Amino acid sequence: MIPILLACCLITTGCAFFVVGVGTGAAVCTYKCGELKKSYQASLDKTIIACTAALKSLKITITGKTPVGITAIIKGRCSDKTSVKIKIVMITDRITEVSVRSGIVGVWSKKRSELIHASIAQRL
Repeated sequence: MIPILLACCLITTGCAFFVVGVGTGAAVCTYKCGELKKSYQASLDKTIIACTAALKSLKITITGKTPVGITAIIKGRCSDKTSVKIKIVMITDRITEVSVRSGIVGVWSKKRSELIHASIAQRL
């Protein structure tokens, strides 16, 4: 019985879900299963530049950058070896959705993802 409970805890850790929206033009934010998503009023190219600059300013080493059509994925690694993955999706020519995931399965770092989003928002 205990192994089943532990397995359930590990599977559901970090999978809280919430939605936040404040004011006109504000980004809508969702957090589900370790992935923090926000929409920004910016083009895909501008958002990719902002995400790259945000990671560099936070001293997160970029380990991969893959733009594919209307999406892009930027991968990075923090000084403590924690991985970071940013997925950017073009919704319209002026709106993008940015998903930030940091940490490892079951031990997601919501605070780090929020910090990365704050840094991205400053650049957009």
